[in-house]
Amino acid sequence: MKKILIIFFVVLAFLTLSIYYVGEKSISESSEFNGQKLLEKSIAFHDPNNLWPKFNGVLNVTMTRPNGHKRISVVKINLPKSFFELTINEGKNIIEKIVNKQDCIVKLNGKNSYSDNQIKTHKLTCKNAKKMRDYYTYLYGLPMKLKDSGTIIHPKVENRKFKGKNYLVLKVDYSEPVGKDRWYFYFNPETYALEAYQFFHEESKNDGEYILLSEQIEISGIIMPKVRSWFYNEQEKYLGTDTLIGKL
Repeated sequence: MKKILIIFFVVLAFLTLSIYYVGEKSISESSEFNGQKLLEKSIAFHDPNNLWPKFNGVLNVTMTRPNGHKRISVVKINLPKSFFELTINEGKNIIEKIVNKQDCIVKLNGKNSYSDNQIKTHKLTCKNAKKMRDYYTYLYGLPMKLKDSGTIIHPKVENRKFKGKNYLVLKVDYSEPVGKDRWYFYFNPETYALEAYQFFHEESKNDGEYILLSEQIEISGIIMPKVRSWFYNEQEKYLGTDTLIGKL
C-alpha cells in the first residue's frame, strides 16, 4: 500500500510539473505576440496581396445622419499618381474637391468662384480638400496606414471586451507633427479583421469618438469594412453611418 501511495504522489508531481511547463510555454508564446505581429496579421487579412500602395479605385459612400440628412460622396483615390477627387451630392448642390499632387481645385455646382458665405457653408478651401484627402486615405486605408512613418505601435496587445464583443486591442500614438490623438484598434481574435476603432484627444476626459465596423466589401482587391457607425465616447451618442455601396 505504501509503495502504491509513493507511486501515486510521484505521478501526481510529474503531472503538476507538466501542466506548469505547458502553461509557462503558452504564456511565453503569447508574450511574443506583440503589436507589430497583430498588425501584420490584420494586414494579411485585409490586403493579402499588398495592393494598397498601388491603390487606384473609387469609393461610393452613402452618409446618413440622425436628423435624416443623407448624401452621396464619390471618392477617387490614385495613390501612385497622388491624385484625390471628392464629389459630394447634397441634392441642391454638387461640391467637387480635387487634389492632384500639390495642385488643388474646388468647385461648387461646376463653378470655381463663390461667395464668402458659400465658402464657409461648404468648406470650399484647398485646406479642407487636403484634409478630406487625408481623412479618406487614412480611414479607408486601415489597417495598412498604421505602417506609415510617425505611427507609434505599442508592443503590448490587450484582450478586451468592447461593446459586447471580445477583441485583441492595439494601442497607437503618433509623433509630431503627424498627430496628437491616441487610438485603439479592435481586431477579431480569430480572423484578425479590424472591427472597431476609437480615438481620444485627451483620454482622461473620455472625449473623442468610436467607430463600429460591420460587413465587408472588396474594393480593388482590398477587403474594406462596408458599414461604419460613429459615436461619441461620452454618453455614446450616435453621430451617423457611412456605407460603402457598389457602382452608382
